[in-house]
Amino acid sequence: MGIEFTEYTAERTVGRMPVAGNRQTVGFMHGGAYVVLGESLGSMAANLHAGPGRLAVGVDINATHTGSATAGYVTGVCTPVHLGRTITVHEIVVTDEGGRRCCTMRITNLIKDMPGPS
Repeated sequence: MGIEFTEYTAERTVGRMPVAGNRQTVGFMHGGAYVVLGESLGSMAANLHAGPGRLAVGVDINATHTGSATAGYVTGVCTPVHLGRTITVHEIVVTDEGGRRCCTMRITNLIKDMPGPS
């Protein structure tokens, strides 16, 4: 999918993805590609918050598509809405190269202890 992560902190996770190779048949960025970018950013941020010996797993994601990128790159910016001991919620805003919002997502992750050896 060509995702490049450009910033990675507990307060802000940023990545970009090319439109080329991630288009639907009519030439727009595929909605599922936006969600892949959002889930990648949100899950990474939740796992950073979880800390050593803990694991964040996605339990819900939703996306509202409000624009269609057709060329260049889209950039996703992930920020926390809630950082709890067992639940995190992040918002991801994806924009095109012109700064136009294309998709807004919310992801919820459950934080649990890492499974032990089998």
